[in-house]
Amino acid sequence: MRQLADMKLDTDSMSLFERRLTLWVALCIAAGIALGKIAPGLTGALDGMSIMVNGAPVVSLPIAVCLFFMMYPIMVKIDFGNAVRARGNLKPVLLTLIVNWAIKPFTMFGIAVLFLGVLFKDFIPGTEVVKDGTEVELYRSYISGAILLGIAPCTAMVLVWGFLAKGNPGLTLILVAVNSLLMLVLYGTLGGWLLGINQMPVPWEALLLSVSIYVALPLVAGYLSRKWIMKAKGQDWFDKKFLHYLTPVSILALLATLILLFSFKGETILQNPLTILWIAIPLALQTILIFAVTYLAAKMLGFRYEDAAPSAMIGASNHFEVAIATAVMLFGLGSGAALATVVGVLIEVPLMLMLVGYCRRTSHWFAGSGDKSAGAK
Repeated sequence: MRQLADMKLDTDSMSLFERRLTLWVALCIAAGIALGKIAPGLTGALDGMSIMVNGAPVVSLPIAVCLFFMMYPIMVKIDFGNAVRARGNLKPVLLTLIVNWAIKPFTMFGIAVLFLGVLFKDFIPGTEVVKDGTEVELYRSYISGAILLGIAPCTAMVLVWGFLAKGNPGLTLILVAVNSLLMLVLYGTLGGWLLGINQMPVPWEALLLSVSIYVALPLVAGYLSRKWIMKAKGQDWFDKKFLHYLTPVSILALLATLILLFSFKGETILQNPLTILWIAIPLALQTILIFAVTYLAAKMLGFRYEDAAPSAMIGASNHFEVAIATAVMLFGLGSGAALATVVGVLIEVPLMLMLVGYCRRTSHWFAGSGDKSAGAK
């Protein structure tokens, strides 16, 4: 029952913000472009407040603060004790781990290279200088952003998608916990390798620092503070008070980061207004492909619908907070990689809501569906 209450809480917050996330992102694009025109030195000054590694700026402190408060509310909601109970429902966990870490990063790489590096290459002219001073072709920077999205399975919004699809809430929490822990090891390893194949500079120190700051730090902070708050105040206070006041903090941090991102990329967007479309097409195709692969595999493996839906959702959606943070740290706030990760936010909500509706309409395909009436409609 407590798990179901957690899911209800996420759905309530969905009605306030996440359901209109695409609108907020669109407004942030406009605000960021306007800010870049009105006060071009402001965001540059903020990004100049950096942690230095080997004499080079690596971590922008204002952005680091914003991105930490994007990540911490996600991590504090996770009950990692559920990961221990994954043995009772092993097949869905194994399926999502195979799809998320052995298939999804490579299909994203292949689709991004095909579209951005071949089909759309002539529409993406020019070069840019990334954070370490290296000059790279712009299309490679966009591919890098797609890579960073493709290796980040969703561990936040998937709680909402699973609930709306009438999935198994206990399994969803287990999948979130297991994938969050694996991200500590695999995100940096796979990311560095694929970025190298894409002929992008791979600052390994910055990549490891990124995983530490934007995954490990909020994860540890979330785990310890959740444990302390539960002990001191109890479950009910944690759900109804703490999370209630924490959610707007995460929202404001996300929106502030997006405005800064687009203030740097405004000129590129104005000169190439179709850039967003070129990036969005491969990202959308990747989302649909991974969903189809996982959903079909769940059907062939005989999953119940309640297990099939969240299994497909966690791979189809992306952990865009981690992707944005890593792109900013590795290549800079104004990089094409950072812009590509923000496009992922732009398309995520409408696309995932469409897939939620598809799940509900096809729930009767699976044995033991708890929503057969939806499939009959």
